[in-house]
Amino acid sequence: MRKHTRGRSTALLSAVSLAVLAACGGDDDSPAPEAAAPDVVQKVTSCGAGDKPETGLQGQVPAALRAAGFQGFNCNLQLVAQSRNDGGSWQAAFFEDGAGRKCGYYDSSSATAGRTTARGVAVIDTTAPNTANATTFLTTTSMIDPWESLKVNDRRQLLGAVNALNGNGGAEIDLYDISGDCRYPQLLSGIQVGLNDGTGQYVAAVRGHEGNFSPDGLTYYASNLGAGYIYPIDITNTTKPKLLTQYFTAPGRIHGLNISEDGNRAYLAILGQGLANPSRAAGSPPNNGLQILDVSEVQARVPNPTIRVVGQVMWDDGGGAQHTIDITIKGKPYVVHVDEAGSGGNNSAGWNAACSMNLPAWQFSRIIDISDETSPKVVSKQMLEAYDPKNCAQVLPDLAGLGSFTYGAHYCSVDNKKNATTLACAYFNSGIRVFDIRNPERVKEIAYFNPPGTTERSPGSNHNRTGGWVAGGPDWCTAQIKLDVATGTLQTMCQDNGFLVLKFTNGVWPFPESTTPRGMQN
Repeated sequence: MRKHTRGRSTALLSAVSLAVLAACGGDDDSPAPEAAAPDVVQKVTSCGAGDKPETGLQGQVPAALRAAGFQGFNCNLQLVAQSRNDGGSWQAAFFEDGAGRKCGYYDSSSATAGRTTARGVAVIDTTAPNTANATTFLTTTSMIDPWESLKVNDRRQLLGAVNALNGNGGAEIDLYDISGDCRYPQLLSGIQVGLNDGTGQYVAAVRGHEGNFSPDGLTYYASNLGAGYIYPIDITNTTKPKLLTQYFTAPGRIHGLNISEDGNRAYLAILGQGLANPSRAAGSPPNNGLQILDVSEVQARVPNPTIRVVGQVMWDDGGGAQHTIDITIKGKPYVVHVDEAGSGGNNSAGWNAACSMNLPAWQFSRIIDISDETSPKVVSKQMLEAYDPKNCAQVLPDLAGLGSFTYGAHYCSVDNKKNATTLACAYFNSGIRVFDIRNPERVKEIAYFNPPGTTERSPGSNHNRTGGWVAGGPDWCTAQIKLDVATGTLQTMCQDNGFLVLKFTNGVWPFPESTTPRGMQN
């Protein structure tokens, strides 16, 4: 098998972990070496004449701008359409039907402050250029609050989600037909799914949080972050979904996942704790990162299928693993992996602990070489300047009075999983960022758009919570992103600002070799 010979560290190794722990409470006469320097992605080199470039560090919204009411930043991306409605939650999905109608879907929260009537999933018509118009809202059980499980399968023309009420809901799955007119999805099924114990009771019932379709659209993999289980659901008959098995993940808990084109591999984001997390047991091995599973028996519908670990890579300089995308760049296989927490977790104590240990306090994406799937290797990290621990003193004042998510990545997408050239990521407080990944070891930022802060609460926004939204503060951009070569645009959702259509300017994208085929972006 191919050996990895690149010298730069791709994760903080156990020796570094022990050294940092020693520095915090070990022998004062044996100073430990500093942790390996993080990778900061190359920032945009030039913006357009009418843009509003960042005034601080890359990815930063300085405290003074927050206090004055943040007016937004943009570089090589301009807003051309918006559909705010009552705000959004965590996820967006996209589809173009056979008649050429283009649709976006995004979820909203059901449990935030002041919420009286949950509007569920918003359906947005983006068929006409530079437009975004809501056509309907889906309010069946799973669509009321699908959290991060809202996904589209292009081959079978399905929109699906599991009940993820407030992050960990019940046993339901909803499937919609979007083949006829994507603006008006038609419900196929909305039923509970579990293993029947013979008495009509559901055991091992699906508990939603995240999830994804297999590319062939015959299986929906629901994931339960709270309990750490994966639930493969047979949806061959979309009116009678059936749970095939359940699988418990270790060393951390399953969050998001992606399934290989042939359906035989699952690429898992295994959620664990970074080295600086105050809850992390001293001396414990890394438990946050990428895990590759063999799910071929699920794909082949073997009775009582066995799922096994093929390979994994864990790291200490991040936590809260969020999701994965399996991609190919110039014929070579990689996985994009995105964390949801820095190495200290998502609170002030964790940020300060990370900074004191010279570790990143906020999260980012990584590109991982899976040429040898038994031994994946991180080849680059898309860290922004604001997340570099050397800049902690400049950045921590931005977050006074805030809690939970403040800075950091959440979801990313590519232009074409089979021939990826472009990575677009959504960030808490740092907006939408777009990267050139044609050289996955030397990633470059080409554009960004950080929307203005809102001055009125959005009741459907998950940002609308204690320690989260403040009037005029920067938004949470958290959803997947659709890149479109034909129009030179991208579509996404930010929680307070709603559904956004952004157009690339200054000739930065698409690249000559960029393509955006249907069903190949997330």
